[in-house]
Amino acid sequence: MTYENIQFELGDAIARITLNRPDKLNSFTADMHEEVRSALTEVETRGARVLVLTGNGRGFCAGQDLSQRVAKAGGPPPDLAESIEKNYAPLVKRLRNLPMPVVVGVNGVAAGAGANLALAGDIVIAKASASFIQPFCRLGLLPDTGGTYALPRLVGPARAMGLALLGDKLGAEQAAQWGLIWQCVPDDQFDARLNELAAQFASAPTKGLAASKHALNQSLNNTLSEQLDLERDLMRELGRSEDYAEGVAAFLAKRQPVFKGK
Repeated sequence: MTYENIQFELGDAIARITLNRPDKLNSFTADMHEEVRSALTEVETRGARVLVLTGNGRGFCAGQDLSQRVAKAGGPPPDLAESIEKNYAPLVKRLRNLPMPVVVGVNGVAAGAGANLALAGDIVIAKASASFIQPFCRLGLLPDTGGTYALPRLVGPARAMGLALLGDKLGAEQAAQWGLIWQCVPDDQFDARLNELAAQFASAPTKGLAASKHALNQSLNNTLSEQLDLERDLMRELGRSEDYAEGVAAFLAKRQPVFKGK
């Protein structure tokens, strides 16, 4: 597929999707959704061991391109549920279920669906100059793209309610302090940090990381007993992996392990 709204690269087990509508703050259109879906299929089938998601220009993603939401004269209003069901909800689920770490680099403003898309990542870092905004309240809407799920779990009910009902801008430094993201990085160190994380995960024991990701996501809804059973089942599987055997062998030989993600 030819990509016009995103940039896609895959090499050395590192996949990179860069949202590429900088003049529109990388806001989503139907075409961009289609391209991201296609790129994720390549991520899933071409041997990637980590996905890096970021944006070009001064914004990460401003959410939905509202120019595609204007009702035609005399026509019915847009069906927002259809857009969520077709585009945004499957995208969040797909990122959460990828069997590899998803590193999100928030290079600028992340607003609306764009902010909540970032929160679907596993490790989220942001430039110190970046910000997160939930502007849905200014449009008579609610935080979608998993926002009502992620926000209270990451920052607690009180802060989640304030972000949703007030729509205030949250700077990257405060977002990190609140636990919304993993790390706030000085602007001039952002690219290097993103590359460092990508390289680290590309050579890590991918099956083990994927299992940790799955177990932590499931823990949000499991009882303790269910979670202990899940840990048991996943550890049984991981104990038979090539990476576990390599990790033990490397530990005993006092050398660096060479993981293959198998």
